[in-house]
Amino acid sequence: MSCEHLICARCSNPVVEGRCATCRAARSEMHRHGPSIPPALVLAGLVALLFVALVLQRVY
Repeated sequence: MSCEHLICARCSNPVVEGRCATCRAARSEMHRHGPSIPPALVLAGLVALLFVALVLQRVY
């Protein structure tokens, strides 16, 4: 669902325009996304995992 087709009950304008506080709150609620993990952090985790796997292979 997107806010492009929603009409605000308070100001009767499209929510996407964000003319009143209610519109802005609804728009920010719809466009809120969960926390994302930066790609560099994912890559660092994979490198660390590979390093641990290599160390364990040498030890055992």
